Formats: sequence, C-alpha cells, structure tokens
Amino acid sequence: MPKLEVIDPWGSTPRYTFSPAVRKGNLLFISGLTATDDKGNIVGKGDIVAQTRRCFEKIKELLDAAGANFDDIVKTVDYITTTEGYRGTADVRREYFKNGFPAATGIVVKELLRPDALIEIDAIAVLDDRK
Repeated sequence: MPKLEVIDPWGSTPRYTFSPAVRKGNLLFISGLTATDDKGNIVGKGDIVAQTRRCFEKIKELLDAAGANFDDIVKTVDYITTTEGYRGTADVRREYFKNGFPAATGIVVKELLRPDALIEIDAIAVLDDRK
C-alpha cells in the first residue's frame, strides 16, 4: 500500500496541491471543504446553513469513496467567517450524525480562501475494520 492513499472521487487532485482526502492506515483525513458545486462556484451564497449542508454532502461523497460513513468520523473543525446563523448548522449536523456526534471545534476567521464562503469544514475518520 502506498504511504498515502488519495481519495478523490472528483478527479481534482491534478489541479491542486492538496488531495480532497488521504488515507493512512485506518485514518482518513478530509481536507477543508467549502460549499462549491462541480464548477467551483459557491452554493448558498449568504446562507451558512445551506453552505454547511453542501459541505456535508461533499464529505459524504468522500466517505463513500473510502468505504466509510459518518459513524466513522471522530473529529470535525468548522472555520466560519460569521456567527450569524451559525446555530442553524447544528440542525444540519443532526441530519448527518445519527449515532452520536464527533469531537468538534469551531473557529471564527476573518475570511476564507474562496470569496463568498461562510464556512469550511475538515474532518478525521477512523476506519476500524477496513483493509
């Protein structure tokens, strides 16, 4: 097995200097994701709840590609540019984390790399019984 197994269901790795997710042993590290569509445009401009939902949909795609699911996530970090509407993101988390919540950190930042992005989420998953 290579030292790092790249998980990239979108074929984006050649365009960037990072991978959407990498697996090392039974650990899966998911890069910070913003609410972009397949053309790189922000979805849900001005709506942190809609952007959060899109981020989690992208996380789901990465988990699926790795043979994992939300029960495998042990840690998330939210980087947000505004606290307005942030409480609403908890309802989105409840949609995806049905069997308990991972450890989590929320950090308010001045801005994110993508204009109009209100939130960026990264995650770590442990894939216990997978080869």
